[in-house]
Amino acid sequence: MKIEQIYTGCLAEAAYYIESNGEAVIIDPLRETEDYITKANEDGAKIKYVLETHFHADFVSGHIDLAKKTGATIVYGPNANPNYDIHVAKDGEELKVGKITIKVLHTPGHTMESSTYLLIDEKGKERAIFSGDTLFIGDVGRPDLAIKSDVTRDDLAGFLFDSLRNKIMTLPDDVIVYPGHGAGSACGKNMSKETYDTLGNQKKFNYALRANMTREEFVKEVTDGLVDPPQYFPKNAMMNKMGYDSFDQVLAKGTNALNPTQFEELVNKEEAIVLDTRTKDEFRDGHIPNSIFIGLDGSFAVWVGTLITDINQKFAIVTDPGKEEEVVTRLSRVGYDNTIGYLDGGFDAWKKAGKEVSIVGQVSAQELADTFTKDKMKVLDVRKKSEYDAEHVEEFSNFPLDFINKNMSKINRDTTYHLHCKSGYRSMIAASILMARGFEVVDIAGGMEDIAKTQMKLTDYVCPSTLL
Repeated sequence: MKIEQIYTGCLAEAAYYIESNGEAVIIDPLRETEDYITKANEDGAKIKYVLETHFHADFVSGHIDLAKKTGATIVYGPNANPNYDIHVAKDGEELKVGKITIKVLHTPGHTMESSTYLLIDEKGKERAIFSGDTLFIGDVGRPDLAIKSDVTRDDLAGFLFDSLRNKIMTLPDDVIVYPGHGAGSACGKNMSKETYDTLGNQKKFNYALRANMTREEFVKEVTDGLVDPPQYFPKNAMMNKMGYDSFDQVLAKGTNALNPTQFEELVNKEEAIVLDTRTKDEFRDGHIPNSIFIGLDGSFAVWVGTLITDINQKFAIVTDPGKEEEVVTRLSRVGYDNTIGYLDGGFDAWKKAGKEVSIVGQVSAQELADTFTKDKMKVLDVRKKSEYDAEHVEEFSNFPLDFINKNMSKINRDTTYHLHCKSGYRSMIAASILMARGFEVVDIAGGMEDIAKTQMKLTDYVCPSTLL
C-alpha cells in the first residue's frame, strides 16, 4: 500500500494518491491531471475512484477530466447532486481498492455533502482518515460556505460538532489525519503549518476537539471572527458542482503566443486585462500601462480570485519566458479559464518594439519618515485589518487589499497616496490597481518591515481619526 500527499503550497491544498495491489484512488485532485495519471502508470496501477470530500470552494477540482481520461468513478458522499455522473456513496459504505478498504463517513458541517474517507488496511486496521475540510490540523472547516441557502452558518456549525464527536473522535488515537488544507487557506481560521498528524494529538491540541466542549461553545468558537470568504469561493463551488471546460482546452487557448502588436490589438479588441506576473521590482521599474500586477512568487491564484470579480474575465499575460503554461494552469485552478494569450518574449519584447511604458514611483521607508507630514501626505496600509490592529503607524489609514474593490469610493482622485504592506508584494498589487483606475500612487519600499526600523511611532490602538 502507498499513500502520497501531494501538497500545493500556493493554494495550501492537499490531494492524495493511494495505491494498493494495482488499483489506485485520487482524493481531491487539482485541475491538471497528468501527474496523477503518471503516478498510476509508474506503479502499474489503474485509477479506480476519484474521491471528492465535498464541492470545493477555493479551487476547481480535476475530478471530471480525470474520470474522463481514466474511466475512474467519481465518488461523493450523501447529499451531493452534481450535473454529471457520479456514485453517491451511502454513509458507512465501503469501497474496495486492491487489498485495502475505504469507508465513507458522512461528516456534514463544512458543507452538507462533506464526507471523510477512512482507510482500513489489508489487516483490517483503521489507518488514516482523509478529512477534506471537516477536520484540519489545529482547526476545523468554516461553516459558512454551503451552496444551499436554507441552512445557516450556525446550523452547519452544529452539524459539524455532531460529525466530529460521533464520526471522527470515536476513531483510534493512532489514526493519521490527512486534511484537505494547511496554513494559509481561507477555508479555516487557525490551521497549523503541519500537513498531517495523529487524531490523538489533535484531541489534545485542536481547540475544536476539546473534551467536554458543549455544542453551544463549539458553535460560538468556530464562527467567531470569521471574515467574508473571497468572492470567487461560491463561483468555484458551483463550477465543481455543475462542471467546467476541459483543462487541456483552457491550456491550449491560453498559451497563444502574441507579438507586441498582436498583443496590443487583441487586448483592445477583447477588452482583456493585461496581467503582469513578474516580480514586484520588475513591475515597478517598467510595465505596460494599465496592466495589473499579481506576481507568481506570491499567493498568485488566491489574489486573482480575490480581486478580479468577473470569473469570465479575459486575460492577456505578461510573464517571464517559459512561465506561460504555469500562469494559465494556476489561473485555471481557481476557475479563471479565459486567458487569450501571452506576450511572446515577455516585457523585453514590448520595450524593444518601442511601446509605451509606465513605472511605479517609490520612496524608501526612511525617506518617508524624514518627509512625512500628516497634513500633506496620505498613507494607505493595505495589510489585513488584523495586521493593522496588531501594529501600525498612527497616522496611516487601513485600506486592506482584500477589499479594495469595495472601498474604492472612499479615496480621492485628487490625492497622491503612499502605499505599504508588510514587505511590498501586496502594496505593488494595490498600486497597479489604483494606477489602472487613474489614481496617483507611490510605493513605500520594504513595507512595514522597513517602516518599523525608522523613527515613526507605532501603535496597536486604532485611532478613529485615521480610519477611512
